[in-house]
Amino acid sequence: MRNILLSAATAFLAGSALVGSAHSAEPPKGAAQNIVLVHGAFVDQTSWQPVADILTKKGYNVTLVENPLTSLAADVDATRQALAKQNGKTVLVGHSWGGVVITQAGDDPKVSALVYVSAFAPEVGESLASLAKAGPPTEGAKAIKPDAKGDLYIDPKVFPSAVAADLPPEIGEHLAKSQLPLNHVAFEAPVTIAAWHDKPNFYVISTKDKVIAPEAQKSFAARIKAQTTDVAGSHASLVVHAKEVAEVIEKAARAK
Repeated sequence: MRNILLSAATAFLAGSALVGSAHSAEPPKGAAQNIVLVHGAFVDQTSWQPVADILTKKGYNVTLVENPLTSLAADVDATRQALAKQNGKTVLVGHSWGGVVITQAGDDPKVSALVYVSAFAPEVGESLASLAKAGPPTEGAKAIKPDAKGDLYIDPKVFPSAVAADLPPEIGEHLAKSQLPLNHVAFEAPVTIAAWHDKPNFYVISTKDKVIAPEAQKSFAARIKAQTTDVAGSHASLVVHAKEVAEVIEKAARAK
């Protein structure tokens, strides 16, 4: 999956002044130097690689969390372990299911800002399951099915159009076949902390998302009083619009 995602990122970011830059810059003085990126369900941490590459070239210390996707507690623990290794202010970023994780883990005192990218942003007591039921039905959400073990997948036939409509079809098909399951326990677990109450918040709304409806994303962003940025992308906007997503994260790094 890693090589496929990187190939996609290279294609979509070709021509960007940030790609292939010969030197590394430094983050602005006083800005958070550390970025921790938390991936969503059904993919792995390399889904963040295009954004990570841009931020690394800008001089940020970037960490990709590898979520086990076995439970909310396990993913939060993986994120807290990553935060424990940071030295100083840190921007915590979540995509999709990763938004639930950063909501729970983001109360860490090192976290200076939260960034949600096409992500769920629950209140205390809410779970991914309750948010999914409350929001407008989408092609992607309706295609999530359990297997015999209770693990959740997106129907591989629907995955390319629902999740990655703006990636080349062969990449969407590969991702569909390689997807990582989310255990139903994670899907049903409510958060007990809503860190966005006490942090500066930023939200990237993907206006062509067919997994989390854009209307739901706007509702989340409004509730957490986030600074919002719209991108005309699918649920895979973190790959296709990596430059814009990285710019939002940089803005969050400068937040007071």
